[in-house]
Amino acid sequence: MKLWQKDKASLAEVEKFTVGNDREFDLMLAPFDVLGSIAHVTMLESAGLLTRVEREELVKELRNIYNSTQNASFIINPEVEDVHSQVEYLLTKKLGDTGKKIHSARSRNDQVLVDVKLFLRNELEELVNTILPFFELLQSQSEKYKNHLLPGYTHLQLAMPSSFGLWFGAYAEGLVDDVITIKAAYDVVNKNPLGSAAGYGSSFPINRTLTTKLLGFADLNYNVVYAQMGRGKAERIAAQSLANVAETLAKLSMDTCLYLNQNFDFISFPAELTTGSSIMPHKKNPDVFELIRSHCNRIKALPNEIILMTTNLPSGYHRDLQLLKEHLFPAFKTLKDCIGMAGLMLSNIEIKKDILADEKYKYLFSVEEVNKLVNTGTPFRDAYKKIGYNIESGNFKYNSEIHHTHEGSIGNLCTAEIKKQMQTVLESFPFASVKQALYKLLY
Repeated sequence: MKLWQKDKASLAEVEKFTVGNDREFDLMLAPFDVLGSIAHVTMLESAGLLTRVEREELVKELRNIYNSTQNASFIINPEVEDVHSQVEYLLTKKLGDTGKKIHSARSRNDQVLVDVKLFLRNELEELVNTILPFFELLQSQSEKYKNHLLPGYTHLQLAMPSSFGLWFGAYAEGLVDDVITIKAAYDVVNKNPLGSAAGYGSSFPINRTLTTKLLGFADLNYNVVYAQMGRGKAERIAAQSLANVAETLAKLSMDTCLYLNQNFDFISFPAELTTGSSIMPHKKNPDVFELIRSHCNRIKALPNEIILMTTNLPSGYHRDLQLLKEHLFPAFKTLKDCIGMAGLMLSNIEIKKDILADEKYKYLFSVEEVNKLVNTGTPFRDAYKKIGYNIESGNFKYNSEIHHTHEGSIGNLCTAEIKKQMQTVLESFPFASVKQALYKLLY
């Protein structure tokens, strides 16, 4: 069934190519398509385009369809083009002419727009909820291992003393900024495009403010042309927020692979969390972190993929946009899985003690010795030259005790302050009001 079909069908090859994998990804949109339809028919009644009885019949049946999307019994029939057609088909089969009225004052263009935005809004919320326990784990490990020193590097050369408290804490704070960018993406997708129709509005006296409220959107995409132009842009911004989280995870994974290497030997994991070799019996490979690294690097490419797929498109809808789902939708699950696996690994990490007691790390303390001279009145540049000369002449003496007290240093991790930053960001999401609005639609 084609919503646009009149008296001639497309050639089978054309149909197969244009539909592509869309049915598979439309199943992910099904519950959101139903939600959008419930809001739409409620609005149609207020505009005089449906009777109260018709609206009640449609809402009742749409709620039944919604329930089928939650228990995996909802399918898109092979002869049906997309999720929008399937929902209309089911309504018409059950309600006859009343089901045929559901498409008044909208197009598949704004229908898929609202579906995608509702889907992205939900996925971004799930992503935030996945990040939070991982953030808490990093903070917990930061405090637990704050007195365990390790080498800090610049240019992959020994630099200054660091600590596992700093290391875990750095990635925790990184997630704060990542969630800020998720909030920015959430704000973009949390605007209602429904009512823009094919991109040029409708001559029906529809009430777009009403559907905005019913669906829990924060506001409208007011300009109907821009509402359609937002397709691709919303996906790219959402993908960028995923890429930021992926960058944090990829860097953490690379650190972990290095630190597990025998030449570093800073950490270890239980054997059941690593893999072995088919010929080398001593191997404990960090396959989990290697795969996280690679998955996340692919996700980091997503914004570029999307922007290239929409490059040089003029305003208005184009079928190119259909393919964005194939690239973006699976990335949410992949990223959440990566976060979950990273949490499992870091929950079971074993940290080596007294790493810096090895003399090969003695030059990490060169800055400490410079600073000691400065504290006794020596100008910094003279102190720097003196310690540098001692190093070159083989006369460098050092003490491994360190006393860093400023905010964010080894001795002052500011864990509580970082937690407060995260809490502030989390409180800025309107998750509760969105849930309340959708609950009212469904019950």
